[in-house]
Amino acid sequence: MDSPALKKSKDDAKYLPNKIATKENAARVDASPPVLQLLEAVHTAIKPAKGDCIVYWMRMEDMRIRDNRALAHASAQAQKDGVPLLVLFVLSPQDYAAHDRGARRVDFTLRILENIKTELAKLDIPLYTTSRSPRTKIPSFIHDLLLQWNASHIFGNIEYEVDELRRDLSLCQIAKKHGKVACLFGHDKCILPPGDVRTKDGRGYTVYSPFLRSWAPLLEKANAHHLDELPLPTANNPSVRQHPVFANLFKTEVPREVKGFSLGPEERERISTFWHAEEDAAHEMLRRFLSTAARTTQFGAVDPLTAGAQDVDPTKKSRLAKYGDARDRMDADTTSRLSPYLSAGVISARACVREALKASGKKKLDVCRDTGVGRWIQELAWRDFYTHIVALFPRVSMGRPFQEKYAGVRWETNAAHLQAWKDGRTGVPVVDAAMRQANTMGWMHNRARMIAAMYLVKDLMIDWRLGEQYFMEVLIDGDLASNNGGWQWSASTGVDPAPYFRIFNPYTQSLKTDPGGEYIRHFVPELAKVRGAEVHNPPPALADKLGYPRPLVDHKEARNRAIRRYKNIGED
Repeated sequence: MDSPALKKSKDDAKYLPNKIATKENAARVDASPPVLQLLEAVHTAIKPAKGDCIVYWMRMEDMRIRDNRALAHASAQAQKDGVPLLVLFVLSPQDYAAHDRGARRVDFTLRILENIKTELAKLDIPLYTTSRSPRTKIPSFIHDLLLQWNASHIFGNIEYEVDELRRDLSLCQIAKKHGKVACLFGHDKCILPPGDVRTKDGRGYTVYSPFLRSWAPLLEKANAHHLDELPLPTANNPSVRQHPVFANLFKTEVPREVKGFSLGPEERERISTFWHAEEDAAHEMLRRFLSTAARTTQFGAVDPLTAGAQDVDPTKKSRLAKYGDARDRMDADTTSRLSPYLSAGVISARACVREALKASGKKKLDVCRDTGVGRWIQELAWRDFYTHIVALFPRVSMGRPFQEKYAGVRWETNAAHLQAWKDGRTGVPVVDAAMRQANTMGWMHNRARMIAAMYLVKDLMIDWRLGEQYFMEVLIDGDLASNNGGWQWSASTGVDPAPYFRIFNPYTQSLKTDPGGEYIRHFVPELAKVRGAEVHNPPPALADKLGYPRPLVDHKEARNRAIRRYKNIGED
């Protein structure tokens, strides 16, 4: 049975209007980004009297104990004041629905929370998990909770989407009005915070290459501490377990599911096999990427921590060392597969850079295109870049194209084509393998994402926002900044995008990224016995014989249509 994330929706070939802000509203938000308003509110926070506790508010993007900036700062404040540290997590079903969070991501969140609760309990730190609707009431609910606990400070790592920034700003405003609690939100998601990497005239970069040229030197400054590891939280005094209020927090269970976002038992077990929900698992996956060789047995729907990984010279033969040349190959585990852990914050991007430099024997930051470590750190810089865009140009998280000139491109509203793409039944094997990998694993190789995305947008000429929405629903690593950045790149509507006339030929891409057809045969069983070039583009008679669909469109004709529509906005 399909999970809720995979059920066929009603005719959604036309994107829901309430998901897209008007051009004027988006421009107003761009003119005064909420992240700058939040930072100003934090800067002017009150200096509270000593309370009975300090609270760290964990979110869906910073779910770890190690190397966590807000948690470290909250612990330090608790130690300074001689009071207990409490950890809060608020489930928000309305936010999950509004942001297209799928059942897989919510289930991953709950499994991570269960592990974190166990680890924090070893430090006598309670994790209080609760759920709240409507989402507009979350700020007042949290403030009431802080008053009930007599907390003097609440610490949190900033989430950069517009709704989340407005939520945190609202809490700051409520707290300042009442004058009891200091709300201290800070940067942690990025290696370099949004606003730190700017052009000479003070603007945020909208092109990656010059962004990288500024990003790298800032990390290398002698007095920079951007890559430093934050300390672990200090244990509470065990007496907190006898506190008349706080003792009960230890008894609060992490729910097994959130209504409307639950997985069936079979799918939950399958997804749990692919994606372990512990910090140790994330760090072991990083270690294997840095110091073991790629295996052709590990590219598909398998446990990434299966025994048999061979330790090799990390500077020459590891997956990291070969990443520059092998990263686009989909027929082996050539990539780190850490994206779910980075998007949920189970491991920090800082740790990835630190460990990569150590493994490769580099004493200085390497962002060179010609080395494996340099290429991989560039990918982490891309993650920073797209997050900076969401923070400084919030229009992109409001359903708007970054380049408004393409807002009027004429899209097809073919519900059958959209569903065929979602199901991996387009008749283009590499696209279908990519989509079936997503539907099976909740994850997809990055090159496969690019191929599948460009096919939807340029070949089928379907609105990129529908693809963006589906990826958020089905992928366990859904991250608004990276997902939006990738889709707008493919659609040629975003920052530093592929030119509209650059259109992937999916058959050529298939030959480059899966030359032997192993990836296709693994995920498209209809073609499991097909060898040679035909696995990439089955002749009609063979496709019919095997029960495999014929292509929905002719690539050459579709390419010409796309170029015509981008060149002549609004025309057919």
